[in-house]
Order: sequence, then C-alpha cells, then structure tokens
Amino acid sequence: MRVLAIPGSLRPGSHNRALLERVRELAPAGVELVPFDGLKAVPPYDEEDDRQPAPAPVAALRAAIADADAVLIATPEYNASIPGVLKNALDWASRPLATNVLRGKPAAVIGASTGMFGAVWAQAEVRKVLATIGARVLDAELPVPLAHETLAAGQPLDPQLRDALAAILDALLAEARRDEALAAAA
Repeated sequence: MRVLAIPGSLRPGSHNRALLERVRELAPAGVELVPFDGLKAVPPYDEEDDRQPAPAPVAALRAAIADADAVLIATPEYNASIPGVLKNALDWASRPLATNVLRGKPAAVIGASTGMFGAVWAQAEVRKVLATIGARVLDAELPVPLAHETLAAGQPLDPQLRDALAAILDALLAEARRDEALAAAA
C-alpha cells in the first residue's frame, strides 16, 4: 500500500513535514508513506500551459498521485487559508476535471501550526478543494496546535496525538483497501 504524503509547506524543516514524518513512523508493515517534495517546482497554473505533454513538474505531481493508493496532505495555515503552492498543485492535479488523478482517490488532511488552532481553517479549505476535485475525502481533521513544541525533534508524541494520527492513517488505509478489494472483485 502506497500513501503519497504532501506537505503544504516548502520549508525543509516545516512542522507539517515533521507531522508527516511522525505519521510515517506509525505506518504498519506493508504501508509506504512516500513524501512529495516537488511543490516548489510546479509552475503557477495557467490554462494556456495545460496541454500534453504537461510541464515536467506537473507530470511528476500527477504521476505521484496516480501511483498512490491514497493521499495524505499536511497543511499549515497562511492568512487563515491554504498555502498558495498547495492550492496551485491541487489546481494542476484537478485537470482534466472528469478524469483527474484525484478523482475517487482516498484522501485525508491534517495540519499543524504554531498557533492555538492547528491550521483548522486551512484543513477545512483543503478538504473542500479535494472534494470539489472529486477525491474521496475523509470527514476527519487533526489540528496540531503549538507545533513548535508538540513536534520538536526528539520529543515523543503525546499519546492522544499519536492515537489520533494512527486513527486517521487507519481510516485512510481502510478506504484504500476497500478500493483494492473492489478492483480484485471486478
């Protein structure tokens, strides 16, 4: 089972990358959490550029999503919303709308911030965008507030946060396994 892990932040030391790393540590045997680190290279969406072949960074994004059984996005919150680079990547992934690589794909959204609300608004916005694109979005959120303390290097996860991360990963994997079972039965 392959889960594409997309951090919504470009910063190598971001809290959301750390959050995805913590999820990777919880992944059961046989589950691979694959980070996507190419958001910075994805050009701004322009319909004039949306043709075949797609720009190489866009093709890489679409291929990574297509090759995954599920997608897990960890987003920070910028000005009470989605980081521009993440929204841009989702816009590219959404094309063509009827057959895009996210259509029907299980997806979950989590988020961390240094504030008290744990990127809860950004998570809601990303879930809304994913649902509009056609992904099968888990109806769950996981705000991680005070991420600079909670996700500090070497610090063990709070048991409640660990359990919440594991629950979201388990639910996402259950959706992906359901797809596998349906495909095998067909």
